[in-house]
Amino acid sequence: MASQAQRSASSRTVPARPNSAFRQLRGRLSPGEFAAAVRRAAREIGEQVSCDARYVGRVESGEIRCPNYAYERVFRHMFPGLTLPDMGFAPRETVRGRGARTGAASLAIDPDHRDTRIQNCEESDVLRRAFITGGPAAALGLAGLCPPAHAPFPPSATVPGPRTAPGARAGATEATAVEEAVRRIRLLDDRHGADGLYHRAAQPLRAAYELLDAGVQRRAVYDRLHAGAGELAISVGWLAHDSGRFDDARSHYTEALSTARVCGDAALEAHAFCNTAFLARDAGRPREAVRAAQAAQQAAKRLGSPRLRSLLALREAGGWAGLGDRTGCTQALTRAERLFAAGPGDHDPEWMSFYGEAELAGLTAQCWSALGEHGRAADHARRAVARQDPHFTRNIALFSTELAGNLAAGGAAEEAAAAALRTLALLEQVRSTRIRTMLDGVATALRPYRSCGPVADFLRRHRAAGAPTAHRPV
Repeated sequence: MASQAQRSASSRTVPARPNSAFRQLRGRLSPGEFAAAVRRAAREIGEQVSCDARYVGRVESGEIRCPNYAYERVFRHMFPGLTLPDMGFAPRETVRGRGARTGAASLAIDPDHRDTRIQNCEESDVLRRAFITGGPAAALGLAGLCPPAHAPFPPSATVPGPRTAPGARAGATEATAVEEAVRRIRLLDDRHGADGLYHRAAQPLRAAYELLDAGVQRRAVYDRLHAGAGELAISVGWLAHDSGRFDDARSHYTEALSTARVCGDAALEAHAFCNTAFLARDAGRPREAVRAAQAAQQAAKRLGSPRLRSLLALREAGGWAGLGDRTGCTQALTRAERLFAAGPGDHDPEWMSFYGEAELAGLTAQCWSALGEHGRAADHARRAVARQDPHFTRNIALFSTELAGNLAAGGAAEEAAAAALRTLALLEQVRSTRIRTMLDGVATALRPYRSCGPVADFLRRHRAAGAPTAHRPV
């Protein structure tokens, strides 16, 4: 016999209505042909959807009342200018959040992952409550990652609890919580690297998008939540990038870019392209790095921040260096230095707090190193180490490793070993697969000089630290 809850849920079942608007969009294509067109469109924008004729049939029958975000982006790409209602779908707010979990409405969203849908809905609700009532640190579980001597945040940075009743639409408090989560993640990453943060940071990212799904009270809050969720996606993408999970990073950056496009946020778009360019360079796709950096500069033109455009020019320079194009690299470096000299401004994005003289020198060093000019690269890397703010422990370790690598390539083995030993000491605080992998390369380059005392000392300590580390679980 059905329980009272089951009978109640059944009485609230929303009957499916055929989606005639979407059927018209399919035109004369068969469901299979249309599904193939959807998959092609997804590849064009970097999405992955498993669309087939059965999925198309379920949409047209009304079984899927609203697609998930990935399908939404693909459909918007295929049919520019059309909204979800224009395509015959129900508004997202009517099928997501608490209202969606009544009867058949709990299955109204595209159930591509139907085996985990109910579990994810329940988990998302728990995450959202933890995120709002306990603040982002509670949702992340960040406190255990920091040495006791380094309290990561002062009490004044604690995010207040929500002023809205359970089930109410998101307001300014929730937007503030998302923004604060971004700041906290960045601060911890600056000090301790990405490896221990990545999986935990994915939780508030899901919670942020759930807040958007639940609905927003005012347009200003809607804009803040979209920007905050996009910045959070970029932060989580960077943690994946720095911990060697390039595919995950690409997915998160694509999510951020899609969010930027949906809400028309040029600043978020520039940031997403900036990180995409950096990832492409590190993943061995220099031409993509150039294109992404140029797209970022296009988005940044109307933002009024020379410092941002300087960083984006450096991203482009890195791509040209990877292609071995000395002229293109030099031109981009010159542009980056000129824009940097304009100084900081009121329109500089908050996330660019790391970009100062040290970062300029460090990224320039990377370019010259890629072009094979290791002496010149070492000079810039040395300057980067000397000028780095002590707060940015991860970057000090990075630039020290770059210095060691270029010195080793230039035959200055003893100085290279000294710089590498400084990195080893910093890696007691910093967990970054990217830096550890670079240091493994330094060790390989120094092995021919192992008869030298300082080099032997570094190699011994490097072995004791457990190298290689590129695939060490985190």
